[in-house]
Amino acid sequence: MSLTMAVTCQGHGDFCLDLACEIPATGVTAIYGRSGSGKSTLLDCVAGLRHPDTGEISFGKDHWFAAGQAMPPWERRIGYVFQDTRLFPHLTVEGNLDYASKRATKAGPMPRDTLVSILGLTHLLSQTPDTLSAGQKQRVAIGRALLSAPQLLLLDEPLANLDQQASRECLALLQQLAQGLNLPMLYVSHDIEEVSQLADHLLLLERGKLLDQGSMLEMSTRLDSRLAREEQAAAILLGEIEAQDNAFSLTQISVEGETLFVNHLDQPLGSQRRLRIPARDVSICLARPQDSSILNILPVTIQEIETCHSARLLLRLTLKEQHLLARITRKSAQKLGLQVGDSVFAQIKSVALLSEAEDQQ
Repeated sequence: MSLTMAVTCQGHGDFCLDLACEIPATGVTAIYGRSGSGKSTLLDCVAGLRHPDTGEISFGKDHWFAAGQAMPPWERRIGYVFQDTRLFPHLTVEGNLDYASKRATKAGPMPRDTLVSILGLTHLLSQTPDTLSAGQKQRVAIGRALLSAPQLLLLDEPLANLDQQASRECLALLQQLAQGLNLPMLYVSHDIEEVSQLADHLLLLERGKLLDQGSMLEMSTRLDSRLAREEQAAAILLGEIEAQDNAFSLTQISVEGETLFVNHLDQPLGSQRRLRIPARDVSICLARPQDSSILNILPVTIQEIETCHSARLLLRLTLKEQHLLARITRKSAQKLGLQVGDSVFAQIKSVALLSEAEDQQ
């Protein structure tokens, strides 16, 4: 099953959302782009809060919009988490949650008490929204959306109004829910670091058009993707916790049979972790360094070298089935005589490693 769209929707001024795409109804699909690219407009069309001028929207066998006729929003069974939460101010936290659960036509994705506990809302149930912090409000909004028993969850910049600590906590909760629930999510953001820690699939929008889409892992290292041309270009690696180095407060993560060290993670052995490695923090050596303070050194093969005339260029590096990016100067590439197919070593500053929502030093 998938979410299929082919719509045209006129916005303010000369803006027009005009795209066709098929979004998998599994995992987290991020809708990424700069402000004004059409991310929220797309989400509102899916939710039924805005009707396209022309086109079709289908979810599986259900036609949500076709031939100018729109299925009402409440019949689409969509949970919507807004940037500004939109909690009912006259209801308590419990009242906001009950409002959703009482109107659900099916059982929610998990028992109410379990969800309340996971979101850390148990001690807040009697409070009203005006007494809550921004992070607490957003957790209530997520809980309310899930208790409506949606078949699709929409999240529009849910971390935008949160401080750094609240943002990290909320992102960690979303990661936990995404892994534990069989519920497709559409996640809007203009923050690629946020997206890379959560998304399985990516839609890249610009000025109302779909520039590209695909697997988050694949698109993050494709040299022909706009992501690679951004200053914060980074690869995402999947690894598994293989050991704890308690003597130095480090955790060893296995990636394709190689070991990476990060700050200690309080997670059981065998846990799957996602690591984000910025291209700017990867350097290249022809031989494995013997006297280096950098712990994370991986044997890789140069798969692709960016053709450019600027000072810096990108390398796409292969680590068995996964890939890294390295941004180095063109002069360094020439000095080392780098060519496609060369076996080299990638030095990774450990500060560049991200695991889930935590920075690793």
